[in-house]
Amino acid sequence: MSATKAVLAQLARYLLVGGFAFIVDFTLFTLCFYALEWHYLLANLVGLIAGLSLNYTLSVRWVFADCKRRLEKYKSKEFAVFALIGFAGVGINELLMLILVDIFNLPELISKTLAAIAVLIWNFAGRKLTLFKERIE
Repeated sequence: MSATKAVLAQLARYLLVGGFAFIVDFTLFTLCFYALEWHYLLANLVGLIAGLSLNYTLSVRWVFADCKRRLEKYKSKEFAVFALIGFAGVGINELLMLILVDIFNLPELISKTLAAIAVLIWNFAGRKLTLFKERIE
């Protein structure tokens, strides 16, 4: 398989994993925001943390399973880098939510969706470039 096809396959798997993580994230956000009546930024954070944990597990085991992991021998460092990229994504997500809701007055659910798309791209690129490289066969 060519390197381009391999990356596209990884991106497709990442979109599935990201979609599943987003469903978990979005469900928790909705529950915390509407049912528990928490502030939207706190509700957003709870959902994002749950999605990050799920995303790491599925990314290592499935999305990038055919890659050489740069920090495979140092799993705690690998998770730290994965999480750091994710936490930067959380910051980007929170900032986008703040801008879209408070400045542009978009509804919270639409803002959440737009922010999630932007962060999905950030997370895939950041994780692919820092943690996973193609195996040379």
